[in-house]
Amino acid sequence: MPYQHRIDRCLAERPGADGTGIAPAAVAALQRRTQAGIDALAAAKRDDALPLLNLPERTDDLERLTELARDFRDRFDDVIVLGTGGSSLGAKTLLALADRGFGPAPGAPRLHLMDNVDPVTFADLEAATDPTRTGLIVISKSGSTAETLLQFMTLWPRLEGALGRAGAARAVVAITEPADNPLRRLAGRIGAVVLDHDPKIGGRYAVLSLVGLLPALIGGLDAAAVRRGAAAVWRALIAQGPDSPPAVGAALAVAAAEAGLNQTVLMPYVDRLGWFGFWFRQLWAESLGKQGRGTTPIRALGTVDQHSQLQLYLGGPRDKLFTLITAPSAGVGRVVARAAIDDPALAYLADHSLGDLLDAEARATYETLARNRRPVRLVALERLDEEALGELFMHFMLETMLAAHLIGVDPFDQPAVEEGKVLARKYLAGEG
Repeated sequence: MPYQHRIDRCLAERPGADGTGIAPAAVAALQRRTQAGIDALAAAKRDDALPLLNLPERTDDLERLTELARDFRDRFDDVIVLGTGGSSLGAKTLLALADRGFGPAPGAPRLHLMDNVDPVTFADLEAATDPTRTGLIVISKSGSTAETLLQFMTLWPRLEGALGRAGAARAVVAITEPADNPLRRLAGRIGAVVLDHDPKIGGRYAVLSLVGLLPALIGGLDAAAVRRGAAAVWRALIAQGPDSPPAVGAALAVAAAEAGLNQTVLMPYVDRLGWFGFWFRQLWAESLGKQGRGTTPIRALGTVDQHSQLQLYLGGPRDKLFTLITAPSAGVGRVVARAAIDDPALAYLADHSLGDLLDAEARATYETLARNRRPVRLVALERLDEEALGELFMHFMLETMLAAHLIGVDPFDQPAVEEGKVLARKYLAGEG
C-alpha cells in the first residue's frame, strides 16, 4: 500500500493523567479486541449485508456510469450536483484531485456541488450557467431530503423553460434508493433517468458507489483506480488482522478517548485533501457520536492552520489526538535561485521551492507536537492519485467501523439528527 501509518509518537510507557501520552498496553489490548469486529465485517461481506465492502471488487456497474459520464461531458459546459452531507463530500474530495479551484480538467465540464440552500449562492449559480448547456445530478438516498428536493424544484423550471420538458428531462439524472419516495416520483413524472442508490449503503459510506464515482468520472478521474485502492486496504485488513493500519487506528482512537483525549484533529499537508477533512469529519461524528460516546473531529489543513490553530494545539488543553497526512512534496515546484535573494534574512529560502517549504513545515509540526507530548500519528502517502485516495477512504471507513465495534455503537445509523428535520418541516408548514 502506498502509505505508511505511524503511531509511535502517540505512545508513552508512563502516560500522564493530562493526556500527554497513550499507554502501549492499552492500544495493544484494544487491537486484540478488533479481531471480533474484523470477523464480523468479513461475514457481512460474504453475506452482502454490507454491500460497501464488496464495492471495491466490482466493475460491472462502472460501464453504465462511464457512458453517462461521457454523455454529460459531451453535452454540457456545467454540471450541477445536488446533494448534502455524504451525497456531496465524497465527490468533492475526489474532484479535488482534478479541479483544484482553478477550473475543470481538460475536456471536463465545470462541476458545481451544491450542498447548501443559501438563496444568494443559488442566484449566483444561475447567473453563471447557461441552462441550455447545463446538466443536473440530484442525489438523495431516502428521496425525501428537504434541501435537495427544494434545490431541484428551484432549478427545474429554468431548465424546462430553456429546453422544453423532454430536453430538460434528458439533462437530469436522479440517484435514490429503489423505493417509492418523492424524488423518484418527481423524476418519473418529468421522464428523467433514475439510478438506484443501494439502500444498504449510507450516505457517508457512499463515496465508492455511484454517488461519488459518477461525478468523479464526469470530472475525468479513474473510478476503477479508486476502487482498486480501497480493495488493497481491505485485503491488508484480512491478511494482517489486528496489526493492520485500520485496526491499529481504531484501537489508538479508542485508547485516546479512554485517556481523556476527546477531540481528534485530522490535518493533511496537501491542499488536494482539504475536502477529505470535511468528509472524515462527517464520517467520524455521525458514526460514533452516540450514547454519550465518540470524540469530536476537527478539520485542519497545513500549512494554513499552523497560523490559526497550532497555538491552541500546543498551548491549550491536552485533550486532542492529532493525525497528520502528508504526500511527497520536497523538490516539487519552481526553485528560488540564491542570486534572486538579496536580503540576508531570507537566505534560508534560497535554492528551495514551495514543495521544500511544505515538507519542512509538515515535519516541523509533527516533531513539535511530539516534543510537546501531544499524541500525533502520521499517515504518509507515497503518492496522491485515485488509487491512493481510495486507500485513504477505505482506511478511515474501516477504522471508524472498528472503533464503533470497540465502543459498542452502531456506525451506520444517525438517530439524533431526525428531530431537527421534523422541526424544520413543521416550521415550513407554519406549525411552529
